[in-house]
Amino acid sequence: MSTSTGSRIVVTGATGNVGTSVVRLLSEDPEVGSVRGLARRIPDWSPARTEWSAVDLASERTDLTEEFAGADAVVHLAWAFQPTHDPAMTWRTNVLGSIRVFEAVAAAKVPALVHASSVGAYSPGPKEHAVDESWPTHGWPDAAYCREKAYLERALDIFERDHPAVRVVRMRPAFLFKRESASEQRRIFGGRFLPGQLARPDLLRFLPDIPGLRVQALHTDDAAQAYAFAVRSDVRGAFNLAGEPTVDAELLAGMLDARPVRLPRTAARSAIAAAWGLHLLPASPHLFDAVLRLPLMDCTRARTELGWHPEHTATEVLEEFLHGMQQGAGARTEPMKGRKVG
Repeated sequence: MSTSTGSRIVVTGATGNVGTSVVRLLSEDPEVGSVRGLARRIPDWSPARTEWSAVDLASERTDLTEEFAGADAVVHLAWAFQPTHDPAMTWRTNVLGSIRVFEAVAAAKVPALVHASSVGAYSPGPKEHAVDESWPTHGWPDAAYCREKAYLERALDIFERDHPAVRVVRMRPAFLFKRESASEQRRIFGGRFLPGQLARPDLLRFLPDIPGLRVQALHTDDAAQAYAFAVRSDVRGAFNLAGEPTVDAELLAGMLDARPVRLPRTAARSAIAAAWGLHLLPASPHLFDAVLRLPLMDCTRARTELGWHPEHTATEVLEEFLHGMQQGAGARTEPMKGRKVG
């Protein structure tokens, strides 16, 4: 990396849930000389030693090689979750845009690429025990999110073969939450008109207990710390990132003082499919199918090779996020704008 002036790091998707945490952490790192954040819209927020570029990864006219020139590492976080009814559009941004990022990293001779993969890249797996990074990454093919994450795993396999000089790190985090992401994630998955104020114990007396709905959660700032460790170390390969304990209906019911009520998968999926088909719910039934099949992840490699340990429990993460939903919390970037309804 660079010497006296510190390293130069470029972050794509710098104004989203993960990007805002990564940019903030890197800007506070004395070993980092400058951070360039790439986003479709330049935010009203600029931490120390940070500069911005308006970049749309879906556009072929964007010269990413110029944006990456002189960088010591590129942290690729950019991702479009919507429109879920137009998978060709998300493919252009997420897959074709990511491949442009990979190609520009090689053309600009950037020595390190840290890529945001996901638990969603994994093939269906167990809910009774955790799997390590060797578990197959073929995703759940019906869900666009999983299909795109899995495709990029194969693209990175080829990239690493063709560009062995580039140090490639693949982060595979669990579901990521923080207070400031509450409004954004409510809009992405629940829709603009779902009131965040509904996330109150006195209004949620019953909680659906769906077979297979057992997942892992992580505070976004903890995930960002793992990205920062990866930037300034010499590690390569994939890293699982998740907090404890595992999240299921029993844990959520205890948090919300609600009673879990068993609900068959078919009934839950039918309701989600109907709402999605009527454009009332952005989250698709295919993503619901995938979530029920995601494996639990073992994070031993991140602890031993990165020296990473999450500072927040999954329970603390969800409590913070639910409070953020109630308050319409957000941040000073376009994707993270805070609002309660509408």
